[in-house]
Amino acid sequence: MILKIMLITVVLIAIAFAAIGIKMFLKKGGKFEKQCSTVNPKTGKRLGCSCGAGDGGSSCKNE
Repeated sequence: MILKIMLITVVLIAIAFAAIGIKMFLKKGGKFEKQCSTVNPKTGKRLGCSCGAGDGGSSCKNE
C-alpha cells in the first residue's frame, strides 16, 4: 500500500516538473517573467513588487 502511494506521488511530481519544463520551452525567449500577486487585505488593491526594504512598497534594483 505504501509503495503504491509513493509511486503515485513520484509520478505526480514528475508530471509537474515536466509541465514546467514544457512551459519554459514553449514560452517565447524561454524565460519566466517577474510576476507579483500581492494584494493589500485592507483595500483589496494590488501592490507592486518589493524586496521588503521598507513600507513604501518601492521596487528593488536588480543589478
